[in-house]
Amino acid sequence: MNVHFVNNCFIFAQNLIVYKMAKRVKSPEKRAALLEATLHLVNNNGFHNAPMSKIAKMADVSPATIYIYFENKQDLINQLYIEVKKSLSSYAFNNYSEDLSVEKGFELIWYNIANFKLNQIEAAQFLSQCDNTPLIDDASREEGIKHLQPLVTLWERGQKEGIIKPISPYILYAFTIYPLSFLIINQQLKFCKLDTDKLNDAYNAAWDSIKQPH
Repeated sequence: MNVHFVNNCFIFAQNLIVYKMAKRVKSPEKRAALLEATLHLVNNNGFHNAPMSKIAKMADVSPATIYIYFENKQDLINQLYIEVKKSLSSYAFNNYSEDLSVEKGFELIWYNIANFKLNQIEAAQFLSQCDNTPLIDDASREEGIKHLQPLVTLWERGQKEGIIKPISPYILYAFTIYPLSFLIINQQLKFCKLDTDKLNDAYNAAWDSIKQPH
């Protein structure tokens, strides 16, 4: 066999491997574009009407590119959920310190979350949909809860100090944070404008619902 032919084949094979590896290098920008496209499509069309083909088209990538970043649509949705939870967490605990009293700490976190929902409309809308769908798997939900752990820890401290009612953190969340999603939706529908007074009323109602009566 011609030695030069063999060498050329070997070099071609090496170049092909390098080319394929280069094609699979992950770009943070492409991943972000895919997540953003998914967020937009899910919010506007629902989970089931956001196919991978539409996500790829909106992100301006080929459908095959999605699978470089995500195993499947379930993985894509789960990773988006965790990313949005991280974003919520960065808002929620901005300027928060464990040195604050339970009441002051809760007040700060509550208003931070309200600001997130008011200013990050698409992200907040997506999380609201996630709260009402079984599509987010248990592992991703557990990961999402971790990003709100300082709030749960604050509630636990409040219960130990006899300030917060001794009830499940899920119930505490349902009475304090979850109503914000309802209010934001109604503001978008122009049924209720969340001005400063109404936002303060919502906070006072949230705090009164979980604090121990004295």
